[in-house]
Amino acid sequence: MKIIVILLSLLLTACSQSSSETIYFGLSSAPISLDPRFATDAASVRINRLLYGQLVDFDEKSLPTPQLATWENISPTHYRFYLKPEKIIFHNQQRLTTHDVKATYDFVLNPDNASPHRSALLHVKTLNIIDDKTIDFILTKPDSLFPGRLAIGILPADLIIKDHPFNKHPIGSGAFQLANWSQPNQLDIQRLKDGQMIRFTEVKDPVVRVLKLLRGELDILQGDLSPELITWLTKKDEINITKAKGTNFTYLGFNLEDPLTKQLKIRQAIAHAIDRKTIIHALMGNAARPASSILPPSHWAGHPNLPHYDYDLVKAKQLLQEAGVKAGTTIPLIYKTSTNPFRVRLATVIQHQLKEAGINVDLRTYDWGTFYGDIKAGRFQIYSLIWVGVKMPDIFRYVFHSESMPPNGANRGRWQNTQIDQLIEQAERAETLEQQAVIYHQLQAVIFEHLPYVPLWYEDHVLATNQRIENYQLAADGNYDGLHEVSLAR
Repeated sequence: MKIIVILLSLLLTACSQSSSETIYFGLSSAPISLDPRFATDAASVRINRLLYGQLVDFDEKSLPTPQLATWENISPTHYRFYLKPEKIIFHNQQRLTTHDVKATYDFVLNPDNASPHRSALLHVKTLNIIDDKTIDFILTKPDSLFPGRLAIGILPADLIIKDHPFNKHPIGSGAFQLANWSQPNQLDIQRLKDGQMIRFTEVKDPVVRVLKLLRGELDILQGDLSPELITWLTKKDEINITKAKGTNFTYLGFNLEDPLTKQLKIRQAIAHAIDRKTIIHALMGNAARPASSILPPSHWAGHPNLPHYDYDLVKAKQLLQEAGVKAGTTIPLIYKTSTNPFRVRLATVIQHQLKEAGINVDLRTYDWGTFYGDIKAGRFQIYSLIWVGVKMPDIFRYVFHSESMPPNGANRGRWQNTQIDQLIEQAERAETLEQQAVIYHQLQAVIFEHLPYVPLWYEDHVLATNQRIENYQLAADGNYDGLHEVSLAR
């Protein structure tokens, strides 16, 4: 903490807020793709929400709610969607119709296009256009959660046919449009209702990010700040700090095809060798709470009574011996993470704790693009990541079903478990939320037992703004929707 304060004090010679009418938003990682058919990283998903309209969104209880369209359930396998009566316009001034809806989802459903979102829609049989504002989704099996699966941004049909590069030149119907993305680490969007410009700037180093906030070079920082920096910023009168309990799930992932990490006892040993409570208190300033599953207990499908893998070094060593590791020897494992300094610090502490149990961890850090590419390709033994903005329990199909291995989903550990597949499918066939919740509770208990991930914690959300910023509301899931109403102080 003292080192950080001294560094900032030396660098911060003056704080002069910018007079620019642009709002500057600091990011730890730039978005990878602005094509909602492919985007999965947090920055891309959050920015895409601003650029694209989608048929369905979610309310504060994580239940689906209309955005571009309302719907009715004509039969258990027949959903009819109605575009809202007001005229919906793409940023290229074309009108959005059901032809665009069909083209977007036809693309995602085509296996040749390798959309990572396809696995959540595999039971869509056909899309039938009734007229420009009405479209039917015909399913191969009943799915009471189906409307919530339609949260992908809608793209213009004619540009899909022309293979337009949406990843760098998005054309959506959202409240913001792309203004400029000529530099990989700097992206400008414009709010359509009043012309307000927002500039997202990647600043990987959190100390530099904070320095830029204090100097007025950035106006908003959301997340990805160490507890020391947050504590230090709370003492600055010119900075406003807002905190909120979060649901973003941090975990350790395993390659379940690797000779070592595919062994359950080794994974269990790792789970018991990590002292979560100490990490949360000492490194995170108590800005997190231990997790047992992707869904928090407060979610309608979350398991309310799952235990935690408690810190137990003796048990961890015993499990390693049961796995065939001789007493007094160690096993080598490679642990990959990003170059984000705080994530490196967390990984370094985990590395030290695992060493105490007899696991010699080779910690390797990579820039975000390289790291994320390795994880999707299965080039890892252990990695750490965060699931952000999870709303629906279909996350279990996307992450754990044997049909959801990349590029068809996010089963990055290549886990194959018949019981898990059956429970996921059974939950999807249930007719009521109450029935589904019971099955999802059972599913989470089985996942907890088999431990394809080590659940770590749910991280709180932290927002830091300077005095130029007004009316930015921190979202419960950490999205950037506060930009819809944010304004500059006059």
